[in-house]
Amino acid sequence: MRPLVAHIDLDALRHNYRLACHCAPQSRSVAVIKADAYGHGALMCARALEADVPAFAVASIEEALSLRSGGITKPIILLEGIFSADELALVDQHGFWVSVHSEWQVAALLAFSPRQPIPVWLKVDSGMHRLGFSPEEAPAVWQRLVNAPQVTALHLMSHFATADAREGSYFNQQMAILKKLAELLNAPLCLANSPATLAWPTAHGDWNRPGIMLYGSDPLEDANAITQQLRPVMSLRSEIIALRELAVGEQVGYGGRWRAERPSTIAVVAAGYGDGYDRHAVDGTPVLVNGKRCAIAGKVSMDMLTIDVTEIPDAAIGSEVVLWGASRGGEVLSVDEVAQYCDTISYTLLTGVLPRVPRRYQGLCV
Repeated sequence: MRPLVAHIDLDALRHNYRLACHCAPQSRSVAVIKADAYGHGALMCARALEADVPAFAVASIEEALSLRSGGITKPIILLEGIFSADELALVDQHGFWVSVHSEWQVAALLAFSPRQPIPVWLKVDSGMHRLGFSPEEAPAVWQRLVNAPQVTALHLMSHFATADAREGSYFNQQMAILKKLAELLNAPLCLANSPATLAWPTAHGDWNRPGIMLYGSDPLEDANAITQQLRPVMSLRSEIIALRELAVGEQVGYGGRWRAERPSTIAVVAAGYGDGYDRHAVDGTPVLVNGKRCAIAGKVSMDMLTIDVTEIPDAAIGSEVVLWGASRGGEVLSVDEVAQYCDTISYTLLTGVLPRVPRRYQGLCV
């Protein structure tokens, strides 16, 4: 069988979730498992976390229904709310929580007759300028929802644009808007994403929403003592399938982007952009071979990539190659570092691992 496998460490997932809770002991932490748990497998991750979490968060009702059909019984919040009014029947049937960010959603909710009141999070646009009511609109919408028999457990929700940045002026601007609004409405809050959970205690509310940090990626521009405790959940591992000896001046791969400046040993690895590995990876992008660092040499192909193993004398057919995550020997290559070489972020690498790459889980609950 093809050796490329995404190994998913569920013990690391639980560790990272508990670290999020440790950051904000006065808050309840939703586990965000949208986008198939950021590429890790939503149902398996939910099963691993269900004993610890008070609720899960997803992007759509399809994701929520998949969890319910897999046996997940904890509350699930739809972070983008409903996409059509007829979804409310499913919300009611399965006990989902909803966010509302637009007038049509509020109108649909208030025209619906649920079997029991629905927990609702009112989304406010405090400066992200994606979804949400303006701070000026929010009080009137809040009062309509507070007085509605269809609604229970109403919270105020927003999202930060720059909580990952070292410079905090825009974060503080958003936070000031939200504090003022929360005081006016006497509203419980759900504000903190992963970076705010890790670095901005002032944003810790009744609920937090850790996402990418659960999977071991550091979302901050500057690592801190807490992010250094995160453990990688996905380790994308393959093997060397061929070796080539090159003379000075010989080139590798499409377009001959990489040329040997010395007698070189090139290894071919079973992994490529057809698996979701980023084609934008430049020469020098790090990988681990037998736990030792080396680098990509040449453009990534659909099913293969090439690496320079000249300085790894024990590299051989079948040698372990770690594209990110932990080696079997415990050496770690951060997905955040790989993302920098690809001019992207860890989110895109993790969610981009395609279905043909099998996920193998360790740390399953018995």
